[in-house]
Amino acid sequence: MAPTPFRVRRTRRESRGVVTLEIERAAGAGRAGFAPGQFNMLYVFGLGEAAISISGDPSTPEVLEHTVRAVGSVTEALCGLRRGQALGVRGPFGIGWPVGEAAGGDLVIVAGGVGLPPLRPVLYEVLAHRGRYRRVTVLYGARTPADLLYQREAPRWRRRFEVQLETTVDAATPESWRGHVGAVTTLIAGAALDPATTTAMVCGPEVMMRFAIAALEVRGVPAHRIYLSMERNMKCAVGFCGRCQFGPEFVCRDGPVFRYDRVAPLLRAREL
Repeated sequence: MAPTPFRVRRTRRESRGVVTLEIERAAGAGRAGFAPGQFNMLYVFGLGEAAISISGDPSTPEVLEHTVRAVGSVTEALCGLRRGQALGVRGPFGIGWPVGEAAGGDLVIVAGGVGLPPLRPVLYEVLAHRGRYRRVTVLYGARTPADLLYQREAPRWRRRFEVQLETTVDAATPESWRGHVGAVTTLIAGAALDPATTTAMVCGPEVMMRFAIAALEVRGVPAHRIYLSMERNMKCAVGFCGRCQFGPEFVCRDGPVFRYDRVAPLLRAREL
């Protein structure tokens, strides 16, 4: 429960209200390994803490990356941190993405908005072992072109690592965007995949994930090969406070990544 002191190494503005923090242990020693899909509790001294997915490369755990959207007092303070400033870290926590189980087949990643950061470590892991996977498809959507994350990095994913990357926005003008316009779920129909061997990983707003799951099932991807991240209401990270209870599950302890067939009845329950 006690946070470990970390220090900001670098900050990078991704889009409006979204900042990536590179942090390292304040003493400069030790390794904080993590699995893709896990999260940390980031603590702003004197203010509080927030659950933030780890968005960096699992092969370099001595430097942790977290992409944070400013939506409250703690996250606003995190986004305002500068190089050299201190923060506390608890973690990593939770069950991550089944990267190993996806080996040998096609992989489809569907991300909406700030749902991409929790999936970014999957890309790092897969691209480091590209020969273990068949087709890798990334479908990513945001509200506007200005809201797209990792714009400098995304072209390298497509160009160097044999990844099919498709992006879309909900709204744009012809002057600002020449790509696809529409919900990210509309890209699933045209994705190249073999349903029998495909593993799908989905993260984004809950309504977007519902439509993505429906589109994947239309394509024939079985429910037990669809995974989603239910990052909501996490407060203590160890299943004590009960704020993230999701039916019989606790998102912080039993997730945040769940296999769809496990939570399908819960997703259909109104106001749960």
